[in-house]
Amino acid sequence: MSDIDRMRRTSGIIGNSDRIEQVLEMITQVAPVDISVLITGESGTGKEIVAKAIHKASRRSNQPLVTVNCGAIPVGIIESELFGHRKGAFTGAGEDRKGYFEEADKGTVFLDEIGETPIETQVKLLRVIESGEFMRVGDAKTRRVDVRVIAATNKDLIRETEKGSFRKDLYYRLRTVTIDVPPLRQRLDDLDLLAERFSLEFSRSNDIVFRGFTSDALSVMKQYDWPGNVRELRNFVESIIILERGNR
Repeated sequence: MSDIDRMRRTSGIIGNSDRIEQVLEMITQVAPVDISVLITGESGTGKEIVAKAIHKASRRSNQPLVTVNCGAIPVGIIESELFGHRKGAFTGAGEDRKGYFEEADKGTVFLDEIGETPIETQVKLLRVIESGEFMRVGDAKTRRVDVRVIAATNKDLIRETEKGSFRKDLYYRLRTVTIDVPPLRQRLDDLDLLAERFSLEFSRSNDIVFRGFTSDALSVMKQYDWPGNVRELRNFVESIIILERGNR
């Protein structure tokens, strides 16, 4: 078994298209090397699966993988969530608290939707990525962590730097290696495999007898652009199995 085949099996990444082969090859190359990785791609393409595969194949695989959805954390508390806070630092801070970076010490932090991070927080992210140093909110003590950073975005960060909403120094620090996850419309050769896997998983977990997709159905599905990508395909497969009552 080749390294790519082994990675395909252990990562759960589905597909045999050239674009997915390239992604798998990149993962096998960068996973063992302790460097930051930037994963790019449209929403729903599977960037988090790639991040998990990198961590699983790394030397830190026995340590925590902490996933942070930067776009889901309110601006007012994001630094506390990332770096922790000292008791009394703000209203409601009733005790000292570790942040995500401390929780991930010796392991990996996956910063999803990194492009949504406030510009003020980006300075502190750059510091912790470069030196491992940070301070909890409300604390003057410098702390250190040993963390590998994987980031992901569906934004064009070059354009964001030109607009002034993303720091150039942070961008260049993150993109030591960039893995671009292709949209589904650019890997339609994989649609049959994806639809089969999703239908099998859904029908088994819900105890539904499903007889599969006809070749005509798959052909029609390949004529659609899938703006929601693999996530949209999964949702469609699950809904059509229910609506068609398990029929082929």
